[in-house]
Order: sequence, then C-alpha cells, then structure tokens
Amino acid sequence: MSEILSLFPNTYEASRARFRADLAAVQQLWPQARLSQHKLAGKEDLTIDWIYADALGKNEKVFILTTGEHGVEGYVGAAMQQRFIEKFMPQLNPQNTGLLLVHAINPWGMKNHRRVNGNNVDLNRNFIYDGVFELVYNPAYDKVRSTLYRPTLIQSLGTSNFFFKAELLAHLARLGVIGFHKASLSGQYRDAQGMYYGGSEYQEETRTLMQLLRQALSAYEQILHLDMHTGYGPRYQMSLVNSALETGTSQEFEQKFNYPVVVAANPEEFYAIRGDLVDFVYEMWQHEFPQKRLFATAYEFGTLGNSYFGKVHCPVEMVNENRHYWHGALNEQISEQVKREFEELFNPSAADWKEKAVADGDQAFTGILRAEGYFAGEAAE
Repeated sequence: MSEILSLFPNTYEASRARFRADLAAVQQLWPQARLSQHKLAGKEDLTIDWIYADALGKNEKVFILTTGEHGVEGYVGAAMQQRFIEKFMPQLNPQNTGLLLVHAINPWGMKNHRRVNGNNVDLNRNFIYDGVFELVYNPAYDKVRSTLYRPTLIQSLGTSNFFFKAELLAHLARLGVIGFHKASLSGQYRDAQGMYYGGSEYQEETRTLMQLLRQALSAYEQILHLDMHTGYGPRYQMSLVNSALETGTSQEFEQKFNYPVVVAANPEEFYAIRGDLVDFVYEMWQHEFPQKRLFATAYEFGTLGNSYFGKVHCPVEMVNENRHYWHGALNEQISEQVKREFEELFNPSAADWKEKAVADGDQAFTGILRAEGYFAGEAAE
C-alpha cells in the first residue's frame, strides 16, 4: 500500500521535481530524450514541463500522456503518469515508438488547488479548433446562472447548500438531467467569473499544448493520447471517456480494451463539452493528418459516484468553491471546509480510493497499449 500511496504527490512543486527527475529513467531507454519547460507569464515559478523523445529508429508510433489540465486533478494525474513511467514505459519499443509526457498543463491551478487557470478559464472548454469563441454559445446557461454563480460572501454553508439544492431540483424538473448538464457543464464564453468559463481567446497553456500535439502528430504515423481527469462517474471505478468524434461504440471499446466502463462524451452517455482537449486532437487529426491512425481518450476517475448524493453534491462543491474564490467566507472555519470538500471532489485522500484508482489505471493501460500494438513484440488487435 505504501508503494501505491507514494505515487500521489502532496504539492505541485514536489510533483514537478519528481517529473523532472524522471528524465533519467526515460533516458535509459531513449538516450536522446529531453526535458523542456514553458514558464507561464508572471513572476511565479509556474511551468508546463514535458519530456519528449523520438524513436531511436523509425518514427512509427508515439505515446502521449497529459495531466493537470484541470489543475487540482493533476495530483491524481501525476500518480498515473509516474505509474506509467515505472511499470509500462519499459514495455514499449524505443526503436519505433516515441514519447510525449506532459506534466501539469495548468500549473497555476495545480499549485492553487483550483480546476481553472489564473484567468478563471476552464482549459477543457478552451481547446476550440477553429478559434471561434462564441459569446452566444449555450444560451441555456443564462437560465441557471443565478444558481451557479452567487456574487456574495458565504455566510452559512448549511443555508447556502439548502437553497442551492432546492434550486437545482427546480432546474432538473424544468430542464431534465440532460438539459441541465448542457446548460451547466458544456461551457460558456461570456461570464468570466462563472462556472465552466471557456475564455474569449486561446490561453497561454492551451497554445503551448496545441504546439506540442501538432508536433507529435506531424512526426508519427500512429498516435495514442491519454489525458488524465478526476471527478465524474462511479466513486470506485475509473471511466474511459471517448471523444464524441470517435466513430467506434463504447461497447466495442469495452471489449477491445478489456475494460468495464467506456463512455462517449455525448449527452446520452456522459455530457457534451465544447472546447474539449480530446475533441481538439480528433479535429486536428481529421483536418490536418487524416491519413494517420489515432486513438485518444480521457481517464475519468470518479470520486463521489452516480448516486443522488453524488450528483447533487458535486455541483454544490463546485459552486461553493467558485463563490469562495471570488467573494470569500464569513470565517476561516467555513473557508477551510469549502477548500477541503472541493479537494476531496478531485483529489480524494482515502487510501482505498487511491489503491483502486491505480488498479483501474493499470487495467486500462494494459488493455489500451496491447490493443493499439504499443507493447514491444505485440501487434495491434
């Protein structure tokens, strides 16, 4: 158990230091591998770090693993990245396979334990392929905005949560679950202090990753991209969330990967997202590299579950955290409770949760890498 728990870092700085030290392990297999950083604008020491290595012989396949797009989710993402480096990376073939490992797409969010970046932008609503940020997108958001964004000090969590849940039930009755998810989760581009704000232009972090992804897709014939996330889905079961642009069915991928839960990012199976990173990879592939082979997906490690409590508690904590960030709380006790409950939503402290998350990650790594032909000496299925 201690070996499993040691995979999960406690701070952004410790996670980054470990990732940088991992270069030595990568160079044992890819001697020319290099570590690079992009420092975010400003005085803080915040960097997006990545390790890139071309194949030693022919550039046939590339494996891409990204973490921390939603900053606070980067702690679990870093654990999965470390697990890959230690257990699965040695099973790849450096002669025909390259690597792109990205640590903390959103370093500000990871350091400050928020999902968004320093501009309050949800980066997973910012990867819009055509670069058109539509103010009028998702008009249904206006119907739920007053519930999702309360521009006042939190004076009592009990009172605040009671009224939020009452309003949430009213929205669900009026819009239905799918309608409410679209209004609240799919993204919006006009309320800069609101929830799931996708920004008005590409963010610095987004531009950096776009450049790295385009470089990798242009250099290889087969691309496999895994992006790490936490929050939604069954508490003790990681879900693979495929792009809505993926043509294969979830059932086909469950069989192909020997993995029990695969869903598509559409309203029927998960929820739809505008500006999603994995969708961006598919659009770039379709428009710029259609002759190549691509599979990309997200690991979504569920934390609260699909019960009524989980489905209600998640938006409660999201709203409280956003409200607290902008307007504060009456006292330190309320402030600490908001921060603690939000952290548990995306970076659970329970040892048994972490153990199961690693087991699920192992199963998915094994199934995907084998099916896509990334294990040395094995052909794709």
